[in-house]
Amino acid sequence: MSARQPVLVVEDNDGDFETVVEAAQRAGLPNLLRRVACGDECLHLLNASVQSRGLLPALVLLDLNTPGDDGRDALRQIKACGLLRAIPTVVLSTSSNPRDVDFCYANHANAYHVKPVSHMAHLKTVQDIFGYWLGCALLPTEPMPGKK
Repeated sequence: MSARQPVLVVEDNDGDFETVVEAAQRAGLPNLLRRVACGDECLHLLNASVQSRGLLPALVLLDLNTPGDDGRDALRQIKACGLLRAIPTVVLSTSSNPRDVDFCYANHANAYHVKPVSHMAHLKTVQDIFGYWLGCALLPTEPMPGKK
């Protein structure tokens, strides 16, 4: 994983995004955080990166319940695209509904976390996600071959 690769955060709630920023700072994350508010914007940004052969994110942190095409649509399309499917896509949602969890894993989410209600617990969860995916896990360095 390169510190040059951004982390793409799909989050429509300003307070939740501020928690992500604080967690990144506390974790010493060198990666730029790129925020989009919905699944449509996520897919647009990822497709633009693919088309321009630009830098793909090291990680997608995905909220499910966003306006427009939501996180479910984004997850489905990310994991259907050969050039994007290797990007770790971690769901961070307020939903603990088993149907949402099952849907996400059936569509190849790399992990599913429920957003804690307390700020400190939410902060720790995001720090742990960053620590694991951007500190411990060995990530692919090249896009996966296959269909677009």
